[in-house]
Amino acid sequence: MSDVRRQLTIRLFAVEQHLRDLDVWSDSAPSPEALASDQPFAIDTLEFVEWLQFIFLPRMQDLVQRGAPLPAACGIAPMAEEYFRGLSIAREDSIARGQSIEANAEQLIAALTAIDRLLSG
Repeated sequence: MSDVRRQLTIRLFAVEQHLRDLDVWSDSAPSPEALASDQPFAIDTLEFVEWLQFIFLPRMQDLVQRGAPLPAACGIAPMAEEYFRGLSIAREDSIARGQSIEANAEQLIAALTAIDRLLSG
């Protein structure tokens, strides 16, 4: 396995872990119709975090495992920044929990930025 693929595998695992830490990882997949969207990030049928979990991660993991060509460019971090900027973290939880959510979102964005840089050269 090449160094790029090894680094990508590590980053993809980090994305999954950050989604779990944010408590947005789902045990049930969206409908096949929702997954079949032809819009960027399936914006018309999925939340961004669902797109990451059910489309981006599986496709990237498949490319790595099969040794298939990787995308020559990637720009997912800006979408993540926009998604979390608009997401209200006001919850009934304590302020500390809110800060934890913000910190986990920042870590997720950092992992996606690393993937963008790795694939975009």
